[in-house]
Order: sequence, then structure tokens, then C-alpha cells
Amino acid sequence: MPSKWIFPLPALLALSATMSAPLVAQPAAPAPRAAHDYTATRKPELTQKFVDFLSIPNVAADPAGLKKNADFLVEQLSQRGFAAQLLTAPGLPAGTPPVVFGEIKTPGATRTIVLYAHYDGQPVTASEWENGAPFTPVMKQVNGEPYVFARSAGDDKAAIFAQLTALDALKAAHIPLKANIRFVWEGEEEAGSVHLEQILMAHRDLIGGDVWLVCDGPVDQTRQQNVIFGARGDTHMQIVVYGPSRSLHSGHYGNWAPNPAMMLVQLLAGMKDGDGKVLIPHFYEGAAPLGPLEKQALASAPMNDGMLRQELALGHTDGGGKPLRELLNLPTLNINGIASGQTGTHSTNSIPPSAIANLDMRLVVGIDWKVQQQRVIDYVRSQGYYVTSAEPTRAELLAQPKVAYMKGDVGENASRTPMDLPIAADVIEAIKGARGKVILLPTSGGTVPLDAMERAANTKTISVPIANHDDNQHAANENLRMQNMWDGVETMAALIDMK
Repeated sequence: MPSKWIFPLPALLALSATMSAPLVAQPAAPAPRAAHDYTATRKPELTQKFVDFLSIPNVAADPAGLKKNADFLVEQLSQRGFAAQLLTAPGLPAGTPPVVFGEIKTPGATRTIVLYAHYDGQPVTASEWENGAPFTPVMKQVNGEPYVFARSAGDDKAAIFAQLTALDALKAAHIPLKANIRFVWEGEEEAGSVHLEQILMAHRDLIGGDVWLVCDGPVDQTRQQNVIFGARGDTHMQIVVYGPSRSLHSGHYGNWAPNPAMMLVQLLAGMKDGDGKVLIPHFYEGAAPLGPLEKQALASAPMNDGMLRQELALGHTDGGGKPLRELLNLPTLNINGIASGQTGTHSTNSIPPSAIANLDMRLVVGIDWKVQQQRVIDYVRSQGYYVTSAEPTRAELLAQPKVAYMKGDVGENASRTPMDLPIAADVIEAIKGARGKVILLPTSGGTVPLDAMERAANTKTISVPIANHDDNQHAANENLRMQNMWDGVETMAALIDMK
């Protein structure tokens, strides 16, 4: 995205209050209209508070930083009159991030609404960031609009800050809450939510509700608000294949010693055809079909493929011509990374001893992560490999012509909420009052631990994201378009105001 650095920060904070942006109609409903008026006169102040929040490091490898975030959020909720606490569970490993929980009960309320977000962020490599400091937020002007660049700007501190600001806006406008409101903010989502269900199960008396509103992810590429009724699951596998016990001179031993890099790319290439269809037997088997309402939603949603191809400089796409919206409802197999030997100026004329690849498999409803992992293992075996779940011994390497060490992590299954759920209509109407037109989607491409939430809370989930689609989620130079924040405050106000 074309951009211009803006320094110093205070100057941009002042500028952001008057900088031109695409005209957005003022919301019609009282709660989001109050949020609109509240942010319109406080943008520099609110932007600085968001920058302060982003400045607290929050990666999984830094438990102290995560604890600092959690304590900060408990304080923020307490200041707003919520009964706030940190939730954990017996037997968790030391340093497991707590869940931040806050609740306010409304006299006479007949409904309890739970809003979920997460305060942890992806790992960072400082050298990949333009300013070299992922937790020193930088404000930039992009296409005439203010953006903030920092880890977790879009994923997912924006949602938390929008929720807190929405509370302030409703209070300032003297709009009383109509439902019981609960916040559940996780600290381990980017690490796979390994302990979320255990923590929630230990506090089932606290975390129940009529619906969980999951505020994570981006809005539609058209910048219109979307409401999403499910998420794909996810599981990962690592494959290591072996050649000689040490690197060998490629001239002396080429054509004789097997090259594990070549073996691995041949193995991986056989997993997909030229259109991206997975060729592993039974890979798509069990996928639950979409119902009539879900198909209708897909047909009504904008098709952004042409725009995205231009944005991403793609000369072709996978899927045999099917649009992205349709492909999001199929399982995927992706190579996250592959390594063997050296490249570039470090390259040597040698045969490497091993090659490694990490696979990411997105799942859809009806396909269990353990089953999908086994299908990949069975395929590798069918290609003549001896598969081991532990690093092979010298005896195994000598006894077998081809050896693959395969290791999988604990996966997360997909989940999908019926689009005709009665409370879904109320959620959609509330958001329309804030954002106007709403795009309905049966499934998001990303993964959120919806099934863990639904089992623990005995309820259903609906996702309402607010970040911009081009926020560099999970990558260097993560960002948030500040107009998405102001829109998000209005959306959160509408949801919190639901009766």
C-alpha cells in the first residue's frame, strides 16, 4: 500500500482529527450514533490511548508481557464498573496466560451477551519491521487516511479497545445497558488456544450467555461490515525426510546419494494438482454441505476476486476458476515453510542431510483434525516412505530406503452456527443500525476456537470482525486503518446495547 511516514506522533494525532476520509453516513440507531459522536470529538486522545495499549508487548514467548496486558485490562474493566478478574484452571503449566473476564449485571435483563477477543499477538522479528520495533507504534498516512502500525494493531487489540470505547460512549450519552454483558479476552489464541477450554470449563458458571460474539478478524475487502457464522478449523504437521548422515560434495556423490530436498519437493508436489486440488485420498471426504440459507448468503456476498488479484499481483489463482468465497468452505493444504541446505550467498555445492516442511491444513465442519492428519500420513506411506513419529535411529535409516519423520500438533475443529438462529436476527439488525448493509457469510477463512467456546459455554457463536482486510495480520508491519476503529466502536456499541 502506498504510504508516507508521518512524524512526530503528536502531530499526526492532531492531524487525524481533521484528516479527510471516505464519507460514512452517521448511524441511525441511538447507540452507534452516540459512539459516532463520542469518537468524532476525541480521536487524538483515543488514538494515543490505543497506541499506549499497543506498546505493551504481548507475544507468547514473553509471559511477563502477557501478564502486564492482562492486569491492564482488568484495571480498565474495573474502572468502568465491571466485576473483573483473571481466570485460570488447576494444573495448568506455569506461565499459562490467564483469561481476562469482566461482567456487569443489568437489573431486569433477560439476555446475557458475551463478547470475545484476544489480547495476545503473533511472534515478531524486529528486523522485518520498517521501524525495527513492533511494539513502538508508528502512525502513517496511507492513501490520505491515518493508519497505526504495530503488532496486534488489527489482530486483536483493536476489538478490545473498540469494546472499551463503546462502553465509554454509551455512558457519556446516558444510554443504559439492556442486557447482562460479559467480556472474555483470551491470552493464548495465537498459540492455538491450547488451554482455553480447560479454563472456561473451570468457570462455566461465569462464562455462559445467550450468544458469544467473537470479535476477531477482518471485515470484507470492500470495507463493508460482515457477520460470519463459522470458522474453519486448523491443524499442522511437520515432515522431515533424510539423505546422507552429513552433507556431501555434490560432484563426488551426486547421482548416487539421495538428495532429501529433491525427495521432499517431489513428495509435496504429488499432494496437489496444477489447480490446487488436493490429491491425497479422501481429503475432502466428510465435509458437511452448506444449506440453502448459507448458499444464498454466498450468492449475495460481493465477489472480490478481481480486486484481490490486482492488489496481490496474482497472474492466476487456484481452485479451477471457483471464487474465493466458495473455496473458503473447503479444506486446504498449504506449505507454511520448507528448508534444506543453504541458498543465496550461503549456498554450497553439497547434498544436504535432511529436508523439512511445515504443513497447515484448514478444516471444515465434518472433518476431524486427527482424521485429516492420518490421511496425510497414509499418503506419505503410500509413496514408499517408512513413517516414524519420533526422530529415526541410525538403524532405521539404514534399514529403510525412504524415511519420513512426521509430527502433528493438537488441532482445532471447524464450527458453524445456523444462520436462522433466532438471536442471529437480532445481531444482524443491531449491526445494520450501525453500519447499514451487512454481508453474511457461513464461514471465515481463519481459525478461532469456536468449538471450545461452544462446548464450555453451551451456546452458539457469531463472529463480528472490525479490522481492515489488508492489515498484514500475522506478518511484519501489522496495521490498523483508524477508520476501521471508529466504525468498530459504533458496531460494538450497537451489540452491547442489544436488549
